Amino acid sequence: MNVTKMKPKSHGVSTLSLITLLFLGSAALRVFIGADSAIAQATLATETDKDEEYDRYSDVDTFSTPAERERLAKMLDTLQTKEAQLNAREAEQNKREANLEAATAEVSIKLAELKKAEENLRKTISITDGAAEGDLSKLTAVYENMKPKDAAALFEAMEPDFAAGFLSRMRPDAAANVMAGLPPEFAYSISVLLAGRNANAPKS
Repeated sequence: MNVTKMKPKSHGVSTLSLITLLFLGSAALRVFIGADSAIAQATLATETDKDEEYDRYSDVDTFSTPAERERLAKMLDTLQTKEAQLNAREAEQNKREANLEAATAEVSIKLAELKKAEENLRKTISITDGAAEGDLSKLTAVYENMKPKDAAALFEAMEPDFAAGFLSRMRPDAAANVMAGLPPEFAYSISVLLAGRNANAPKS
């Protein structure tokens, strides 16, 4: 009889424990499912924010309106045009400077050549003048050594100015002998020319 009374008590304890265990397991499952759902939602929100941030910075056009983009494009075209113009002007300026330098160098060369030619011409004239002076001196000496009558005949055939030039170079005695043999009119013309030259000569 004691055994029969103890069996129902043992069965009651097992059922209560099972119900408690199931209740705790259900509560734990709900907590786990809720936590997993919260984590999933937080992860999804984070990924969404990242995608929105990427889209916002990856599309530059979102920073400007169509009108602003058009204005920026025009400004860029204007700057590029001005840059091209400046480059063209700089190239033209460099070309002009190069041409000017070349012209200056050419002028310097021409001036050096002209100076050299002028120096050569001066030397030639000096030599010519010296030779002419030598020839005149020799010819004057010839006239001085001629007989006055023969010399007078030669001087009479000359132009008065030309004859006066030789007479002015001759010794006074030889010139006087030639003048004495000339016709009076011709001798007078030579005398006038000689007097004029002496009057215009610088006085010391």
